[in-house]
Amino acid sequence: MEKMVLGLQTLLQKALGKLPSRSRGILATCVYGLGAGLAAVAFQLGINWVYQMGLVRLSKGTSATFFVGSFVLIVGSSLVVGWLLSSFCREAAGSGIPQLKLAFWKDFGFVPWRVVWVKFVAGILSIGGGSSLGREGPSVQLAGALGSNLAALAGEPKQARHSPAAAGAAGGLAAAFNTPLAATTFVLEEIIGDLNSRLLGAVLLASVIGAFVVHAAIGKQPSFTLTGVEAPSWAGYALTPVVAAVASVVGVYFQRLSLGLRGRMRKPTRLPRMAIPAIGAVVTWGLGSLVFWKTGHLGVFSLGYDDLSSALAGDLGWQIAGLLLVTKFVATFTCYGFGGCGGIFSPTLFFGGMTGVLIAGLVGLECHVSRADTLTLAVVGMSACLGAVVFAPVTGILIVFEMTHEFALVPALMLGALVSQAISRKMNRENFYDALLAQEGHRLEHVRPPRDLESWQLLQVSAITNFNPVVARDLSPVTVAALLKDHPYRQFPVVTDGKPTGILTRKEAEAARAQIRPPMPVQITTCTRNRTVRELQAMLVESETQIVLIVAEESGALIGLVTLHDLIRAETAMAQNARTED
Repeated sequence: MEKMVLGLQTLLQKALGKLPSRSRGILATCVYGLGAGLAAVAFQLGINWVYQMGLVRLSKGTSATFFVGSFVLIVGSSLVVGWLLSSFCREAAGSGIPQLKLAFWKDFGFVPWRVVWVKFVAGILSIGGGSSLGREGPSVQLAGALGSNLAALAGEPKQARHSPAAAGAAGGLAAAFNTPLAATTFVLEEIIGDLNSRLLGAVLLASVIGAFVVHAAIGKQPSFTLTGVEAPSWAGYALTPVVAAVASVVGVYFQRLSLGLRGRMRKPTRLPRMAIPAIGAVVTWGLGSLVFWKTGHLGVFSLGYDDLSSALAGDLGWQIAGLLLVTKFVATFTCYGFGGCGGIFSPTLFFGGMTGVLIAGLVGLECHVSRADTLTLAVVGMSACLGAVVFAPVTGILIVFEMTHEFALVPALMLGALVSQAISRKMNRENFYDALLAQEGHRLEHVRPPRDLESWQLLQVSAITNFNPVVARDLSPVTVAALLKDHPYRQFPVVTDGKPTGILTRKEAEAARAQIRPPMPVQITTCTRNRTVRELQAMLVESETQIVLIVAEESGALIGLVTLHDLIRAETAMAQNARTED
């Protein structure tokens, strides 16, 4: 197998090497988009097959068969997913968009191959097995990771995979939603953070190819087919801000509860890590079974698109919409908070759509609300809830427009986006993805490169500091052995009473263990977080260990560290950014 991969890699590199650089880049982008589209379509078909063969087939049997079978299916699949994530690739948990965003900025777009296969298998089992999560975010990570690894086959070095990762992400999202315009704006808005990025061409080309792939494999029809669409009445426009506001608040609290629960589950627990996603699965099973027993609807499980389509077709009463909204909300934040493998796009669209139907139904008790108004309020809720969670208003408008292909809804969508952004940015400081990265100790402002050398030189050290270093609290044989076993690093700060006292090198630690003697730490170099990168550079060069420890100005306590690798990586990213923009 390894020889086959190496042979394919050599053949591909020779073929690309014969082309001019511009043609080579265009052809490579086409390959990334095609691979991303195929992966996203295969992912979608896999999820649908598992869902149809499992929950849908069980729902046609007796009640006992459904309750027992659905419990075994959703809990069993969650246990397998938990084992995959804990044993092979923890970064494949959740939606994957924050992890891809971090890899794009921190690791130049390099994503390990294990992310591809673990995300593919775990996502199909998790979402197809019934966990209340979405497939679009995982499609972005899966496709972006595949683009990065296809670039490796083409001979691209690890530090030059920004474009492949971004192109793959765009192609994957375009294929997942059948929305090439929204995929382009999402990658530019959310992952790259610049609508005028130099990568616009690659992202746009890959999005188009991803859309072609899904058209060829599944069909060109939109995700939701609407019939009899008309422009809303003035009453519908009057209710639009109300629905947008409520849907935004639903999105805001979904973010808070999901990340709050996820933060608590990051702490040590007596449960095995692989069993934790099953807790969310049990909650989903309980709520989903209750709703199915009472109403015959499966919307709490998996994507819930069948019930959302019914709501958009006017076939779902507002009472059932309210019940589905509450139960799906609880099921989703528990599935995500307990570490399931799946995204938030589909759930937030579901929340928003049900919010619109619910409010239209409640208002309709007192006055007439037309079908056109109800439909408009449902799609406004979808766009507003998604926009409130991801802070991407253009994507929120385009994604719903492309999913329905109805231009008459655009004015109301734009009005809803204005209300959504005003409320969500007032209530939450960061969007879902940035808040998740911050929860894990990552700040994108610390890894995004500045645009010029002078700004870089005057940047504070804190911008590239690792604030979660692995340290040695003592030099006992047990502690040192555990450090060497659990962490691959070559050097560890030694901390006594919160203050750094030296640097323990792996070589010295291993020698001390072999000779049965206490290890001898190396002298440290320290500075405070408000020093500049220019000053840090000289310190790193002079440091014996090529590590500078960042300490608190008053107490001298260790708060982080910067390695020569951190500095070079950031400077390389800055240089590449400046070169490609010139």
